[in-house]
Amino acid sequence: MKKEWFFDKFCGMQIVAYAEDGKIVEVGAENALPSLAIGNIYKGRVANVVAGMQAAFISCGLEKNCYLPLDEGAAVFSVYDGRQVEVPRLSLKEGDEVLVQIVKLPRGNKGAKVTCDLSIVGKNLIYLPRTDFLGISRKLTDPAMRENLLKEAEKLRAAGEGFIVRTAAAEATKRHLKTESEYLRRMYRAAVEQAVSAPVGTAVYREYSLPVKVMRDSLGGVGKIYVGDRELYEKVLALVRMRSDFSEKNVILHRGARTMLTEYGLAEQIYALADPHVGLPGGGDLVIDRTEAMTVIDVNTGKYTGESDLESTVYETNLLAAKEIARQVRLRNIGGIVAVDFIDMAEEEHRQAVEQALTEALSEDRAKCRVLPMSELCVTLFTRKRTANEVTSVMLKPCPHCTRQGYVYSDIFMAMRIRAEIAERFAAGYNAVIVELNRGVMEEILRNRYLTAETEGAWRGKRVYMIPHRTYHEEQFTVRGDNAPILTLPNTAQLLY
Repeated sequence: MKKEWFFDKFCGMQIVAYAEDGKIVEVGAENALPSLAIGNIYKGRVANVVAGMQAAFISCGLEKNCYLPLDEGAAVFSVYDGRQVEVPRLSLKEGDEVLVQIVKLPRGNKGAKVTCDLSIVGKNLIYLPRTDFLGISRKLTDPAMRENLLKEAEKLRAAGEGFIVRTAAAEATKRHLKTESEYLRRMYRAAVEQAVSAPVGTAVYREYSLPVKVMRDSLGGVGKIYVGDRELYEKVLALVRMRSDFSEKNVILHRGARTMLTEYGLAEQIYALADPHVGLPGGGDLVIDRTEAMTVIDVNTGKYTGESDLESTVYETNLLAAKEIARQVRLRNIGGIVAVDFIDMAEEEHRQAVEQALTEALSEDRAKCRVLPMSELCVTLFTRKRTANEVTSVMLKPCPHCTRQGYVYSDIFMAMRIRAEIAERFAAGYNAVIVELNRGVMEEILRNRYLTAETEGAWRGKRVYMIPHRTYHEEQFTVRGDNAPILTLPNTAQLLY
């Protein structure tokens, strides 16, 4: 199986895609500039304590106050094998200053969820400066290896602190573990020292950017890395040189006129993630609907008619759906509670088989998943650990035309699609490109300078004209190339930057 990573930076964001035999398995996207991320540590101030909720709300300089459970203790580490620890309930009052760490990003009307049980993540270890806990990844199953790694981790920690041994530690030497533990400890101390004089709302520690996290955690078995941006290529190359298990010769800078994602057949696969409808082999389909509390997935037979009786047709469709659902939640990075409405099946044996198929498909996900038994209505609930924003949060925004109940493509997603179309016209030999689009989208592209890097680099010496239309829907646009020496354009046409 051919396994490849693709890194690119454009329109003010970084995107990472992992593909197996040309089919995308994982996608991540984040703002290219420092932004809110799981793992960031902030100096906050207690805004208020709600005794009835056993929670405090912390002002961290973000748009909404953060939610801090007062009785959670070390529950965030219970997903690892290790002895459980009793952590005294937090005693806070309004005005107290505290260091808190983001564990869940803001969603909808809810602010970020934070914890005072801080952790600094490395490749092989997770350092817990304030938690007396020693744990190990459940993916490490060899008893002798687990015992040896836990003994080494025990030697590295001081009183009152802890470590969690990650899966990657299976390949690490004692020296690597000791060096990493000291590095993580220094990072924490630097954050504490900065917090002493920093104002409330300061991020005293930021989690690594998306490319760095991928390079740290996820390169096992990968053959090639393709990078579509020169600056990002240099960063990835520097990170690769720090590893002994990956050759820098396998890091390839894309130099073509077409966008990298288009060149390797990934663009359309990524665009499809913004569509709530997902086709299944044979004609069935899924409908993925985000709500404030959970994600709901509906399974339909669609055009699939099967080859025998109705029960067999439904059963076969549900089996196909179970595998595709596991792929889609991983692709879209859907977290939290997911409710799946499978097509009704009369036979208990079939219901159990579909539930088992879903459980097995989700077991391949790196994020922790837990599947509950299927109900008599053929509805299954499962949870998936939320590790970052859903990919669709970058691609979609609330629709301004239906009281924000639905979603339309975001301005940055429109810029991404238009960028690819412009690059296609230049690759075809045109020297000028005319884009006709919604006026509001055009204003956002110009205001945020989403395409500045291209106009100052690969498109230097070429012309891109944008023509706004008040009647165009936000998602409507056309792109055409032209080599005429003199272009006839309306007065509203504007040269891109």
